[in-house]
Amino acid sequence: MSRSRLTTNRANEQLSTGPRTEEGKKRSSLNAFRHGLTGQIVIHTPDQQAFQKHCDAIRESLAAVGALETTLAQSIAEDYWRLNRARALENSIFTLGLQDHSDPAAGNPEVDAAFAQGRTWIEQARNLQLLTTSEQRIRRSIEKNTAELRTLQTARKAAVEQAEEKARLLVQLAEYEDRHGRNYDPSNDFPPESRPLGFVFSKSAVLGRIELGKRLKQAEELDWRGYLKSDDKKSDDSCTPKQRPERRLTLPTIYVRAED
Repeated sequence: MSRSRLTTNRANEQLSTGPRTEEGKKRSSLNAFRHGLTGQIVIHTPDQQAFQKHCDAIRESLAAVGALETTLAQSIAEDYWRLNRARALENSIFTLGLQDHSDPAAGNPEVDAAFAQGRTWIEQARNLQLLTTSEQRIRRSIEKNTAELRTLQTARKAAVEQAEEKARLLVQLAEYEDRHGRNYDPSNDFPPESRPLGFVFSKSAVLGRIELGKRLKQAEELDWRGYLKSDDKKSDDSCTPKQRPERRLTLPTIYVRAED
């Protein structure tokens, strides 16, 4: 490049300073924005609240616990947002095509609409193909992240169940020791660093689960015997043997010792 050309370019740069207002700067920041289906999500101000509400609802429904699960849940939520955007873009393409290619004077509106959709499909074939490809990529990403999230949650829940069973046994041991005048604190066997993610040791909570289990067993026994019935069922006298099982009769076990 010659020196004179370089001098001219520098002078032109001083004349073109870009947008000066805040509104102009916001518009220029979106010059490279095309469809928002790939890469980092760019949220316009009117969509910010809807995007946040969408992500919060998805994360809550996925019941993520911990940083890793929350990160996967957020990725899933963002991908669903992209998927909804792709559907909206496809609908917009056909809506605009219907407006551009429809003939108000046509005698058959249904046929005219079908022709308009066909013309739109031909004209926008490349854009529609790009949308289809993007949707497939987004769905694969959702499936991958969902499977990984489920694997993490399954392992975490199994570890929590094991810790809860251990806590139940140790709390019952503490009650046994207390009845015999010995002191034992089961919380000492659950230091914070050994607790699985999502598990919090609480003696009162463990005792509550034990009592709940007893009540459930009692309810199952009464239901089996036919003592529990809904208000919409008939009275006990009208129940047939098929509707209500026979009551169990518990007999003592008799052991007979064989003669030598």
